[in-house]
Amino acid sequence: MDTEKYNQIKTEEIIDSLEKNQQYNFHNEFTDLHVYEQAEIFTMLNKGQRQKVYQYLTPKELSDTFDAAEDDPEDVVKYFDEMSLKYVAELLDNMYTDNEVDLLGQLDQHKLARYLGLMDKDKANEIKSLLHYEDKTAGAIMSTDFASIASDQTVSSAMRTLREEASDAETIYYDYVINNDQRLMGIVTLRNLLMSNEKALIGDIMTTPVMSVKADDDQADVAKMIRDYNFLAMPVTNYDEQLIGVITVDDIIDVIDEESAEDYSGLAGVDTEEQTENPFKAASKRLPWLITLLFLGMSTASLVSHFEGLLSEASILAVFISLITGTAGNAGTQSLAVAVRRLAVKDDNEQSVLRLIISEVFTGLVIGVVTGISVTLIVGLWKGNFVLGMVIGLAMMCAITVANLAGSFIPILMDKIGVDPAVASGPFISTLSDLTSVLIYFSIAQVFLKFFIAT
Repeated sequence: MDTEKYNQIKTEEIIDSLEKNQQYNFHNEFTDLHVYEQAEIFTMLNKGQRQKVYQYLTPKELSDTFDAAEDDPEDVVKYFDEMSLKYVAELLDNMYTDNEVDLLGQLDQHKLARYLGLMDKDKANEIKSLLHYEDKTAGAIMSTDFASIASDQTVSSAMRTLREEASDAETIYYDYVINNDQRLMGIVTLRNLLMSNEKALIGDIMTTPVMSVKADDDQADVAKMIRDYNFLAMPVTNYDEQLIGVITVDDIIDVIDEESAEDYSGLAGVDTEEQTENPFKAASKRLPWLITLLFLGMSTASLVSHFEGLLSEASILAVFISLITGTAGNAGTQSLAVAVRRLAVKDDNEQSVLRLIISEVFTGLVIGVVTGISVTLIVGLWKGNFVLGMVIGLAMMCAITVANLAGSFIPILMDKIGVDPAVASGPFISTLSDLTSVLIYFSIAQVFLKFFIAT
């Protein structure tokens, strides 16, 4: 039986157990599942079925499900309204702190205060401190559930410490060595501990120095570092080098997914994460960009109108407007995608940026020359006028080169002034390319106007 079919059958059995009030069967079947599968099934249930889940599972048992939930935090916290205050507080107490912070950050101050007041005091204070970190920073995604040991411990003593901390730590594969002031001294992997003599001192086997990030570092920078070095976790320190948290690779996968979705949304000019089925709400999200682009498009229409006299004398020019604007727009969007991707991985030093712009301009020039020559021959043979073909080809070459320049330069400029470069969306670059392409096309055509009149 394939996995998909098996999961479907298991899901039906679990929901059937709920419907038949078979608490024992539901408890065993549900808790045997992987937490990801638990979260998937939980989000499929209706309110009545979820009420039974709250009766059949303890807050601790359900906390793993909420840790694995992949829905947006603002959607997950809505389930809290279905639970008693005490149940929510105990559920949160048993979740990892980074996931708790994601959920509690969506609540209003009144609800937040009520939940924190019922939680373990130390845990509540910890969450309060984490809620102060800015969104999309290392501090906002870090967890304070990490394993730490001292440099003067023996391997045997360190192993005992880890056994005590393992149930609460997100990962114990990386174990951080700190001194009495909580400063990060080194790191020991679980493999190091297992392979070392039990009497060896941690200070003698730990790895130094340790790469770390600061709490206010951008989450995208952290993701790049973990990706480049293939780390499973990254320690977070304050400016006194004290260890305050750890970011695990599962959090980074979420960051990469989030950043990619944002970049794609920018390129498309629409929120790709939007799940609403309400057409009016969806339209309200998309209209601002479309209205802006409409006014920019009107500029193109006005420009065409400005050359109305030229078109009346050589109407054949109108046939090729969409060909030139469409090709240039596509080239500009390609260049935009390359630039945004380069900025997304923070390859933004001045030399690299300059090389990118020069490279894209020359790439556009090469593409423009090849397409220009091709269209010159095609139009020349088709219309029996190689001067017309030359005008179309020359205009296309210039339009593509300018589009590539705009597609690479505009997002870089936006990044320099602190605006998200993904805002330079594909539709925006495409519409801007229409404007410049029309101007280039008619300017070149005007120079060769007498040849069109002659034909």
